[in-house]
Amino acid sequence: MPAEGGDRRPSADPPATDSRPVSPGPFTLVIFGASGDLARRKLVPALYDLHRDGRLAPGFAVLGYARRPMTDEAFRRDLREAAARFSRGGPPDEKSWDAFARRLAYVSGAYDDVRALRAVGERLRREAGVEGRPAHALFYLATPPSAFAPIGGALGASGLSRPEGRGAPWARVIVEKPFGRDLAGARALNAALLAAFAEDQVFRIDHYLGKEAVQNILVLRFANSVFEPLWNQKYVDHVQITVSETVGVEGRGATYEQAGALRDMVQNHLMHLVSLVAMEPPLALEAGAVRDEKVKVLRSLRPLRCEDVPGAVVRARYAAGSVHGEAARGYLEEPGVPPGSATETYVAMRLFIDNWRWAGVPFYLRTGKRMPVRVSEVSVHFKPVPQVLFGAPPGRGPPPNVLAIRIQPNEGVSMRFEVKVPGPAMRLEPFQMDFGYADAFDRRTPDAYERLLLDAALGDSTLFTRGDEVEAAWAFVDPVLEGCRSGPGAAVAEYAAGSWGPPEADALLAADGREWVLVRRPARAAPGGARGKERP
Repeated sequence: MPAEGGDRRPSADPPATDSRPVSPGPFTLVIFGASGDLARRKLVPALYDLHRDGRLAPGFAVLGYARRPMTDEAFRRDLREAAARFSRGGPPDEKSWDAFARRLAYVSGAYDDVRALRAVGERLRREAGVEGRPAHALFYLATPPSAFAPIGGALGASGLSRPEGRGAPWARVIVEKPFGRDLAGARALNAALLAAFAEDQVFRIDHYLGKEAVQNILVLRFANSVFEPLWNQKYVDHVQITVSETVGVEGRGATYEQAGALRDMVQNHLMHLVSLVAMEPPLALEAGAVRDEKVKVLRSLRPLRCEDVPGAVVRARYAAGSVHGEAARGYLEEPGVPPGSATETYVAMRLFIDNWRWAGVPFYLRTGKRMPVRVSEVSVHFKPVPQVLFGAPPGRGPPPNVLAIRIQPNEGVSMRFEVKVPGPAMRLEPFQMDFGYADAFDRRTPDAYERLLLDAALGDSTLFTRGDEVEAAWAFVDPVLEGCRSGPGAAVAEYAAGSWGPPEADALLAADGREWVLVRRPARAAPGGARGKERP
């Protein structure tokens, strides 16, 4: 037994009473767009992993729905190949796959075909009667965004969206991002869906919220008394959020032209991270309480008027370069991208949250494609100590402490602080204390879609986006988009593929006397402690 306060490393094996959730009972997942890439790469492999782990109650079913004709057998063959490539647990074994495949079926039809959807409802009820299970239905809209409203309307007209009567089976709908292209579009889509479903039936999904490290932001803040008293403008100098990708638009140039980094990343992923980092403690870790506090943060964002955009936002697109030693073409050379495109693949911005906790603290956000590494990191930079203690000349005191939350890859938390180098002189050096999920818990982190699909089946909407949260995020981003359409804010800089972005992004922080920093995870065998600091 370790002494009190000794090493209590988490056990490598799950406890005998595993508290991870299991679906409450059998249900049918109806995937609209089942022949598409999202279903093959993410949804069905995640469901199969849940099945293999015993997280789905016996009697669950998956019904694929798309416009392309396909037999049940062809659908199953296609999904087996997908599971072999993308399953967290590796290629399927015969026994578990056969049991899973028996639950897979496919129906073809137009997305707005009410008659076809009524037939789907009859099939759900018929199968429920045969197997003695309720016809609970979870509808997943894995389609192009233009189909969201028509599908919602057809589900309402077919009677599948709101089963009636006491004890009636439940119906829920999961809607993929992007949720609208602007505030007006988001409001229109909300209205269309809420004409068929109640708000508590609508699950607006952003897979970022399913990542363990994102959820751990709340635990880190509110389950550890050492952090919360420091989490405010008195002690925090600024916050940085970096979400970078090494890939380009991957042949989706025509589609990406309709979005750009502001719509594709800032309005959803980065706004979620800002709200989780900045929110007040909720009354409870329940859906309503957590989402109430997130909305308060978004409503407290200082508006960026069109004339503010040039001084607070940098937009850029990648030019030809090299990523990981391989040549990469520029965005304007990508298939489907028109000559002279003004669509950005990179955004850096400064924003402020005008409330008592964060007044005057800048939040710096950046996201881009064709960057040197794939990384998502939130770093909280604390204020520097007074320089007089160590007799340092002005501007050359010890670097401030940084708390970094790594979301991907190598999920974990790092804390950078100063230590004295052994010897007679008072010489300081930064040291990085690091926690990694993979090291602490000897099990592979579940895929984000596994957690989110299971939560939707359980009716837990904590990690999903409420309608007013979507609209609050768009209310902040809309004026930025408008400011980028004309005037000085319309300029799009360039950066070489494989670089950390344009010089204008560095200048954005340099104007405030700061610089971009990544607190990377140290090498395991780094002698004498790892520095782990990058200045990209």
